[in-house]
Amino acid sequence: MKRLAVAAATVLAASPAVGETRAAGLDVFYASDSDRTEVLKTAFNFDWQWDGAEKHQGIRLEKAWFKPVGRRGREMDRAYLRFADTAGQWKWTATAGTDGHTLIGSASIHDGARLRQEYFVEREIIETPEGLKRGIYYTFAGAALDLPADERNSFTMFAGLQRFTGDNMRTHLRGSFVHVVAPKLGLSVQLRTRYFHSSHPREYDYYSPRWYAEVLPVVQIRRFVGGWQLLGAAGLGRQRDSDSGWRSSRYLNARATSPAFHKSWAVNAAVTYSNTPVSSGLVYRYTQVTLGLTKAL
Repeated sequence: MKRLAVAAATVLAASPAVGETRAAGLDVFYASDSDRTEVLKTAFNFDWQWDGAEKHQGIRLEKAWFKPVGRRGREMDRAYLRFADTAGQWKWTATAGTDGHTLIGSASIHDGARLRQEYFVEREIIETPEGLKRGIYYTFAGAALDLPADERNSFTMFAGLQRFTGDNMRTHLRGSFVHVVAPKLGLSVQLRTRYFHSSHPREYDYYSPRWYAEVLPVVQIRRFVGGWQLLGAAGLGRQRDSDSGWRSSRYLNARATSPAFHKSWAVNAAVTYSNTPVSSGLVYRYTQVTLGLTKAL
């Protein structure tokens, strides 16, 4: 961690170019599940160029703690470069770095056209006992396309490939339909579907049946109050995989994002609950909490 601290001090000492704004921030990620797996990530972000979430350049220094299925925890120090920018109707963002062993991070690009396109790639370690012990990572790349039918109805199609350390290659297909019930209230109803197929199921100890399917109706409301964006979503559906029959699928999400700022604080926070399995058990619950603070300097 000393090397990360030295790097941070070096960047903080640098003076921004004329007309540029710098920003610093902290964010926290915490997740726990019914298998007694806990993940905590705390990060310091510094941007030597900052013009909001869609245009910045900087670094991210992260400390991560993993405690899989109640076993002894493991710590990791990570360092990233962060970028976001626009070019015409295209917007892109990337956070690329290392945990000292391999390349990790994520990147995405999307346009603002009516038929909106998005492409992404991400790489991360598997947070299971074998994943942390053996150094099992996944690389996930995919593309999504929005297909609006009219002012109140739209479809989204997604396809992706997820390559794991070892032999397993997972194919993902997702689709959703959104109907806006009340535009002024920001109220919509959605039908989300997903399917994946694993080429080498149960290769290690992460959740990996031959195939998995989910159908999830969701009610969502998105409102702007005093410049704040508030979102709440709840879903109740069905899920199954190649090793079991149909069972309940549940989803809850709440998010709050502060307005754009100038020389003041920006805040974002989210809480998510799901019972979609990511480890070996079928009776599964997953809760995730994120909090981010950013200050223009």
